[in-house]
Amino acid sequence: MKIGIPKETFPGEKRVAVTPASLGALSKSGITALVESGAGVRAGYPDSAYAEKGATIVADRVGVFAADVIAQVRAAGENLAHGEQDLKLMRPGQWIVASCDALSSRESVEAIARTGAMLFALELIPRITRAQSMDILSSQSTIAGYRAVLLAASELHKIFPMMMTAAGTLSAAKVFVLGAGVAGLQAIATSKRMGAIVYGYDLRPACREQVESLGGKFVELAIANSNAEDKGGYAKAMDEDFYRQQRSQLAQTVAQCDVVITTAAIPGRKSPLLVTGDAVRAMQPGSVVIDLAAQRGGNCELTQADHRVIENGVTILGPTNIVTDAAFHASLMFGNNVTKFLQNMVKAGAANLNMEDQIIQETMVTRDGAIVHPKLAQAIQAA
Repeated sequence: MKIGIPKETFPGEKRVAVTPASLGALSKSGITALVESGAGVRAGYPDSAYAEKGATIVADRVGVFAADVIAQVRAAGENLAHGEQDLKLMRPGQWIVASCDALSSRESVEAIARTGAMLFALELIPRITRAQSMDILSSQSTIAGYRAVLLAASELHKIFPMMMTAAGTLSAAKVFVLGAGVAGLQAIATSKRMGAIVYGYDLRPACREQVESLGGKFVELAIANSNAEDKGGYAKAMDEDFYRQQRSQLAQTVAQCDVVITTAAIPGRKSPLLVTGDAVRAMQPGSVVIDLAAQRGGNCELTQADHRVIENGVTILGPTNIVTDAAFHASLMFGNNVTKFLQNMVKAGAANLNMEDQIIQETMVTRDGAIVHPKLAQAIQAA
């Protein structure tokens, strides 16, 4: 079996889906690699590094798409502007393994289904123990949380740690992280390592222990939230009355902090609004808000995706692809996820699709020209 690793065509994307470090493990499963020339250069992986690990470097995209499996960081709904160019290269039975925003991009998924290709959406990896090593959301969120803190530190007009100097004592910055998923916990840990006083909040009560274990102070609101977590471990969408009370109470902590990092997301849904414009305006001038939920509308009312907003002296940033700024390690982790995913379905170089496997069931989106993912199929039938 051959895996094709093409260049990413999404604007500004530096990551690559598989790095040279993963080729050895893929080879043991009977998978050889075709790499489009220059595919890994922007992430720090030259063609020579792939060739040294046994990959074949091909000059054009057509040659890469001759492979049985195509691994991409972004396909379908994750690359609306340029993804259509690859449709004519896809063929029946070919596997497309990528992040593709399947639950929100029906038209793009239908377009791939018409090619006959089998699309696997990596963002739909189930949250089960056996699939942890395949979970791209966790691996990339780790990078996002870390980079968010660095971005905030570079924008803030203060330093993070407390310093006692001959010129006087400098108080530590206060950082408030909303959402205690992987990105939020990494942001808490990184802020703490940099010397900040850190507060953390999540509507799931079970997150208190995780926040405190990293040195953060858990912010508890006076709102009933015992039913805030779904079976997959993700935060559930709540009603508007809950969010109204939540915004009101969160504003008190927001106003006291120098940095606010928001990470709250609900799979397939618009990001919940947590920080109002009034809450931002109550912050001290020079403060910073980093909204990692900007791609789906943002957790902050004033966020504009990929734009800098200044409100009453407060800087609000909503980066939608912050992980690409650490493309070397982000690609390394993504490639490891892809490798583990394929090893679950390929034995001795041959496809071994066990349709009773929960991982395959929940990630397979298209097959034989049809959309087979239960959630998408139900939505289409209802429409």
